[in-house]
Amino acid sequence: MVSGEASGDKHGSSLIKALKELDPSIDIHGMGGDSMINAGLKGINSKELSVVGITEVAAKLPVIFKAYNQLKALLRKERFDAVVLIDYPDFNLRFAKAAVKSGVPIVYYISPQVWAWRKGRINLIRRVVDKMLVILPFEEAIYKDAGVSVEYVGNPLYEETSSTLTKDEAREKLSLNKDKTTLALLPGSRTEEVTRLLPTMLKGVELLKGVKDFELLLPAADTIKDKLLDELLSKTPLTVRVIRGDFRSVVKASDAVVVASGTATLEVALLETPMVIVYKVSTTSYMVGRLLINLENIGLPNIVAKERVVNELIQGNVTPENIAREIGLLLNDNTRIEAVKEGYARIIDTLKTDAPANIQAAKAVLNVLEEKRKNNP
Repeated sequence: MVSGEASGDKHGSSLIKALKELDPSIDIHGMGGDSMINAGLKGINSKELSVVGITEVAAKLPVIFKAYNQLKALLRKERFDAVVLIDYPDFNLRFAKAAVKSGVPIVYYISPQVWAWRKGRINLIRRVVDKMLVILPFEEAIYKDAGVSVEYVGNPLYEETSSTLTKDEAREKLSLNKDKTTLALLPGSRTEEVTRLLPTMLKGVELLKGVKDFELLLPAADTIKDKLLDELLSKTPLTVRVIRGDFRSVVKASDAVVVASGTATLEVALLETPMVIVYKVSTTSYMVGRLLINLENIGLPNIVAKERVVNELIQGNVTPENIAREIGLLLNDNTRIEAVKEGYARIIDTLKTDAPANIQAAKAVLNVLEEKRKNNP
């Protein structure tokens, strides 16, 4: 099993737990973060591999290639029954080309965003992936039309967020003043994202009226070091409370959220907290991305809803003034607040499933293993 980023690590750990629940004898090796390793994965910790953007990846190439070669060596050394790849497409699709030569069935959980950019990857997927497990409903038709064996297993975030505390309960858990406005800043799970986005987020909040009476929260990903946060927060007059390990309580307790584009945006929508999405990478990465990406919206909630439910600030539009304006609307404009809530309700209805995604995904993986045993008794 191979994952390389914080979100994939979270979903991977949930999948491992479901697999072990259904088959306690299963043994899992590969690469993942702390959560997957704690769930039972043996192998490489992926903490140092999490990056975003073309120029950002270049700086991490030595670490990435070392992990890639270690996994190839592991595949040659051990006799595996299947390979399960989780998200992290640039790495995992390359690894899939190597893994397919071993004759081991390959399952891909959480699809590369072929509907957003580099659509030609679906041809490679058809050649090297035996089963694609998707977590967004519209992805299933895309793969079926391309001749890829695919199954929609539900979205793991749906079940995970449906049992969350109420807003008042979340505030009580975090010892927050229920009468104060609470804002959460979610600058991402990668060092490069946090370095690029957090200072602008903070400057935007500084422009808000009455900010001295706000509760400001920052739910930090495990991949982000305290030293970096201390350095960035030392440059603002704001008092920001850093919280680790309780992302959902922070979001649920908040009146509004400023969040980096990514999986977290869908989680915020499912927790029904108003947000503005921000996205900013290096100029080179952005210019190349503009040539490759053909999407009206980049935020997952907007893509799932097929409409602009929450506003997006992209690249040059990520300014303190724009962030302050958007937060102000989310806190004070009742029409805007109601429109966001109605959009969230439609998203939640779209993602509803009868069984948890991790259980359905685990069953799909075990079905692939069973099929292999039938064909190779």
